[in-house]
Amino acid sequence: MLKTLDWIIISAYIIVIVAVGLMFSKKAGNSLSDFFLGGKNLPWWLAGLSMVATTFAADTPLVVTELVGKNGIAGNWLWWNMLIGGMLTTFFYARLWRRADVLTELEFISIRYSGKEATYLRVTRAIYIALIMNTLIIAWVNVALMTIIEVFFGVSGNILLVVMFVTMFFAALYSTVSGLIGIAVTDAVQFIIAMAGTIILAVIVISSDKIGGISNLKASLPESAFNFFPKIGGKGTVGVLSLSVGSFLAYGLVQWWASWYPGAEPGGGGYIAQRMLSTKNEKHSIFATLFFQIAHYAIRPWPWIIVGLAAMVLYPQLSEDELRYGYVYAMRDFLPVGLKGLMLVAFLAAYMSTISTQLNFGASILTNDLLVLFKNNKKNQKELVKWGRLFTLLIMILSIIVTSKVNTISEVWMFMFECGAGLGLVLILRWYWWRINAWSEFTAMIVPFIFYALSKFVFDLEYPVSFFVTVGGTTISWILATFVTKSTEFEHLEKFYQKVNPQGWWKPFGNVSENRNNMLYLTGAWITSIVLVYSTLFGIGKLILADFKSFLIYLSIIIVDFFVFYFFVKKAKVFEN
Repeated sequence: MLKTLDWIIISAYIIVIVAVGLMFSKKAGNSLSDFFLGGKNLPWWLAGLSMVATTFAADTPLVVTELVGKNGIAGNWLWWNMLIGGMLTTFFYARLWRRADVLTELEFISIRYSGKEATYLRVTRAIYIALIMNTLIIAWVNVALMTIIEVFFGVSGNILLVVMFVTMFFAALYSTVSGLIGIAVTDAVQFIIAMAGTIILAVIVISSDKIGGISNLKASLPESAFNFFPKIGGKGTVGVLSLSVGSFLAYGLVQWWASWYPGAEPGGGGYIAQRMLSTKNEKHSIFATLFFQIAHYAIRPWPWIIVGLAAMVLYPQLSEDELRYGYVYAMRDFLPVGLKGLMLVAFLAAYMSTISTQLNFGASILTNDLLVLFKNNKKNQKELVKWGRLFTLLIMILSIIVTSKVNTISEVWMFMFECGAGLGLVLILRWYWWRINAWSEFTAMIVPFIFYALSKFVFDLEYPVSFFVTVGGTTISWILATFVTKSTEFEHLEKFYQKVNPQGWWKPFGNVSENRNNMLYLTGAWITSIVLVYSTLFGIGKLILADFKSFLIYLSIIIVDFFVFYFFVKKAKVFEN
């Protein structure tokens, strides 16, 4: 299936990526800050591109194809809704994360909370994030790439797992050698390759004789498949997302603040926090996060969506469980020699950008939040970097084992989504309410698993009822834990307040009325930025689908909203250090 030219393109890509890793190896080995945060000197555009590249994994186009195949364009609201929380991070948390000046998001626990409970929380979350959640994330990304390898190379079983291991090894190789700076640079290259590949595929598929352009595509599918918004309440029609009132409330009004989810953590966190911490200063942190939200939600999805719609016409025989294969079949059936190799490179790029970040992120936690925490005075920086590289390989091996046990991407997605329900509000409020303590966060992390088990295995509840039960039970539990336990020591809180200068409910340490107006302006910037990105997303979609009247309406909204957004941003002094 692949010709010599395809293999040359794939080989050249691998050589370039490894070369980049070697290029930054010396700089990355000097200290933990250099290895895990790129020396805290990344410009906003590089940090932002790295965020976008990381969220573009091998599974992403496949998942979007599946969502479109089941529910039309509106099916994407199952992830589009996360923009609300993402913009919250941009305007309320990006500056604070950079001020915190920590190496990892879990080191934040030690500067925010005090006592042995802070240590217990930091260690528990290190194991929870680095060895459990992180390996699950890598596993589902592996499963997606294995789908592509299986279709293109016809391998399966143990042979497929070996091929997967070799592919992952290359990602681990440059991760361990180059550290975050090398990962960020390769992310930028990989994102450009991946986007170019998906755009080329979309153009070729739509222009093919079997589709015949956008107008023929629209004529070949039900009108409901092109709806941008779901049907709320009642029964939907075939090809359009229909949400019950409960599901709409869960997705639209609760999920974005209540659930911990990789890449969309309320208040920032994970590799998003790592990139914010790696920027030059607060302004670069905000710009990087804002760029990420715009690119992730408004610019990048349409090539995937268009191929997903085309796959509905091209492969009507696919069952609901096989819809994700539509994207891979389109690659196989429509790309000529050379472009087929380029598209595989695009998927390798998407895969490696995600895997390298997750490996580096997980290793940073094991190194800084376990090893350094207990062996702080016994190891120098260069020795700690060596441990970071060993932890990278350890996580790779564990992830391969977990991958062999995972059957579908959706089962991991739903498990993580529901088991993080209720934690999000604590992650938001810990920056803005002094009374939140380590026991609040510890309770909010553990209790969702209890309610998830009760909902699924005892009371046999389905989503969204199970989700509301978990969120409600977790919220009540952590609020009770907050008030029945002692607050963080005032001296410790005073140091945190002076270092980070948070706004909100910090009356014991500052004048709350002084920042009330700024909070209002930030809220205005947050809301108008959401409108701006959604309008851009829908405007681009209408332009692609040749609905020029609707495009002009969205363009008008964008222009008006931009000036209102600029007013709030200027008043809130968002981009001033």
